[in-house]
Parts: sequence; C-alpha cells; structure tokens
Amino acid sequence: MKSSDLAEVRKRLWRAADELRANSTLSPSEARGPILGLIFLAYAEHRFEAVRPELEAKATLRRPVTPDDYRAKSVLFVSEEARLSFLVRLPEDEDLGEALDTAMRQMEAHNPELNGVLPRGYQRLQKSTLTEMLRLFAPLPRTLSGDAFGLIYEDFLSNFAMAEGRLGGEFFTPYSIVRLIVEVIEPFHGKVYDPACGSGGMFVQCAKFVERHQESATRELSIYGQEQKEATVPLAKMNLALHGLSGDIRLANSYYEDLHHAVDKFDFVMANPPFNVNGVDKAKLAGDRRFPYGPPKTDNGNYLWIQQFYTALNDSGRAGFVMANSAGDAGHSEGEIRRQLIESGSVDVMVAIGTNFFYTVTLPVTLWFLDKAKAGTEREDTVLFIDARHIYRQIDRAHRDFVPEQIELLANIVRLYRGEDIETIDGSGALVKKHFPDGAYADVPGLCKAATRAEIQAQGWSLNPGRYTGNSAAEDDDEDFTEKLEELFEEFTRLSDEAVELRAKVDAAITGILSA
Repeated sequence: MKSSDLAEVRKRLWRAADELRANSTLSPSEARGPILGLIFLAYAEHRFEAVRPELEAKATLRRPVTPDDYRAKSVLFVSEEARLSFLVRLPEDEDLGEALDTAMRQMEAHNPELNGVLPRGYQRLQKSTLTEMLRLFAPLPRTLSGDAFGLIYEDFLSNFAMAEGRLGGEFFTPYSIVRLIVEVIEPFHGKVYDPACGSGGMFVQCAKFVERHQESATRELSIYGQEQKEATVPLAKMNLALHGLSGDIRLANSYYEDLHHAVDKFDFVMANPPFNVNGVDKAKLAGDRRFPYGPPKTDNGNYLWIQQFYTALNDSGRAGFVMANSAGDAGHSEGEIRRQLIESGSVDVMVAIGTNFFYTVTLPVTLWFLDKAKAGTEREDTVLFIDARHIYRQIDRAHRDFVPEQIELLANIVRLYRGEDIETIDGSGALVKKHFPDGAYADVPGLCKAATRAEIQAQGWSLNPGRYTGNSAAEDDDEDFTEKLEELFEEFTRLSDEAVELRAKVDAAITGILSA
C-alpha cells in the first residue's frame, strides 16, 4: 500500500473516532476501546482469511479445521459472527450494538488468551454512529496488509495519547523512541521483560526487530510484562494479538509486586516508567532482592525503577529505558546508588533526547542502556555518551520524533563503539561516513564521547551526556533557548525538592535538641 493511501486511511478512520466522540456520551478514554476493538476485528479477520484456504484444503470430514489449527499458525480463530464482513451485511432491523458485543464474546470464547480483554458496551452507542463506523472499518481486511494494520493501531494509540493528555502517556511511548531502544539492545533471541509495559509497544518493536533480521519473533522471543493500570492491560494484550504475538502480561504494581520473579531472569529489559513518583511505601521494600543498593532516601521512585531493571537482567542481559534527566545528576543517596551502578561496570550507553518527544512531558529525557555482558570486554571501564538533543524531525510546534535514518545513525554510533557491523538499510550511510570517515568509532565533539570510569568519577559520577560530549554546533534559535530553559527548570525543581528535604531534617534535629 502506498504511504499516501495509508495516510488517507488514517485520516478517514480518525474522522470516525471524532464522530464517535462527538455523537456519544463517551469520554476520549472510553471511546478508545470501541474504536480499537473494530481495528482489532478487522485485523483478526485479515489474518484469519490469509491462512483459511491452506487449512481448509487439508481438512477432512474426520479431521475438520479447529481453532487450535489457527493458533498453531499464530492466528486467532474468527467465527462468522465475529467477522466485520458478516456484521456489515446484517439487516437494518438488527441490533448492531448487541451484534458487536456478541462478536467480542465470540472472539474471547474461541481464543482463551483474549478472555476479558476485548471491549464491550457497543449497545451504548447510537445505531447511526455504529453504522457509519462499520462502513468505514469493514473494508480494512481487504485493503490493508499486516504492517499497515500495525501502523494504524500505533497511529490510533498515539492520537488517543495526545487527546487524553498526561493520562495518555500511561499507555503509549512514541514509536521512534521505542525503535531506538530496540536497535541499541538488539533483542535477537530470549526473554523480554517490561515491568511498566503500558500498551505493549516495546514488545511489538522487539518482534519487528527480529523479523527485520529474517527470523520468527514467535520462535525467538518470550514476552513478560507487568502493568499497574487495569484499563491498560487489555490494550497490551490486544496489541500483542494484533501482531500475532503472545505474552504473559499481568496486572501488578511493580514497586511492590514481582509476579514474574524477575531477579537474574531476563535477557532484555525495556521500559518507559513513570518519572519522579513520590509516595512509594519503602517499608514494603525491605529485603527485596530487586533493590540491592537499597531505596533512596529522597521521596522519588526513579532509582527504584533503575534497580529493578538492573537486577532483572541475567549475566549477559541488556536493558534500555527512558528516565528523567535529573536522575543522571541526582545527589545524596541517589548519587551513591548511581556510583555503585557505574562501578558494577553495567552502564553501557547514555543518550540525551531533546524536548517534545513525549505527550506527557515537554522536558528532555535520557535513555539509559545497561549491558551486563560488558564485563571482561574492552568497554568494561567506559560509558558511551551520545547527545542527540539536536537530532530530530519537527512534526509540529509541540511534537518531535526521529526519522528512520536518524535512528539508524544513533544505533550505528553504538555499533561502532561495540565493534559491530553497522546497518545502512534506512539510509544512514552518508551520515556515518561524515562523522566516522575511517569506519571506526571515534569521539565526535557535540555528538558522542566514550568516557572512562575515572573521567566519570571526576564529574561526580554524573551520567549527563552533555557533561562529556561538549557543545554541539546547533544554531542559537528559539527552540534551543526553550530547551535550555526547560532543562534549567527541571534542575531547579530537583534542587528545590532536595532543599525541602534538608529543611525538614534540620527542623527535626533542632526540635530534638530544644526538647531534650
């Protein structure tokens, strides 16, 4: 399908979403379910019809085709009542809302992994709205390929995330960020874990990485996740099923619950956890092996997440995750945890990302990459710092992303640093040649720097890439000024929080002395 045609389909379907929100009593978050449910039915039918001729050709009267035969092909069984092609042909006097709810029940009945996952409540919607939505969605199984369905689903998740504002970020991490993380950790084979998995985008991109390298994701990857928000777990399970994947996704609060017994278990960990969470009950964490360096004294959950990711890795595991910039320079107990983590030799790569990549926060973030297999290699005593704050595509005034060429360039910097072969399928060859003319890794001012542990210690154990890469040659425009202002504001907020904490300690000490 041409990209221009796909863009038109996206627009047409999003207009259907607008109509649903305008002509129903549903909030944006409530409208999300019915729309994604229709995309799900369309893609399920598409995959079902693709393998049905082959399976039915092998069937006999004594051995008819069963739902298990479809599952063996990583395809969901779709009964006639659950097919959009059936629903769109129903007589006008049929209760369309009830028919759609029945379709969802049928899907779950024939595919136990979907039990309790698919949306309900279509009977709450006006018949005219349902009729129009079906008219728009019914042609999808005949007009879209598998990759296009995935793009449509991701597009709707991103649009819903923008529509729902901060809450939308609880289930969606932008595609280009996830793709970069995947390209750096290289999940060719093994167990993948995300303890804050949202709608499962990290898992889907892992699968696409495997498929880009001509292997089967269902054979090569085992998927495990935890998600705190009950309404988000079905999104993840639907997303996996939509892409022909299965995984063990569980509802859990990952601060206190470790339902997958994660310590030392996983080959890969990926996550975009909530930043700067306060109010975690640290008394519940006593003796928990996931926190070997202990909880930070500050009321901030960042280093609880970082320790979870670190301890979930096996001896050769890699992790890639999103983190607030402030975690790279945080002092006191957080700084001590960071020192121990650096001295363990597992911190591999740090990538500074500029503003406006996320729907939940405009502030810049940092991508952290851990690699326990670094021990005994030439990289054991170094950390690669990349400043990507001036690499981006401006989508609109409020949003940025990376194009594939930029993702590939950043991943190739890491590959050169590790002594691996670069990839140029997305067109980064000229950029790689420009920055690394000799075809080998070298520090590039303003872009990348491989710093030794001694250099990091001299910087107070900071993991802020800007401290090591130096200034880039960016123009002094309004965007740069805004980015710098936001970075300074985040640093001011962090220091203010520490000041409040220190003031409380001083007050308590003085009160104790005076009352003695």
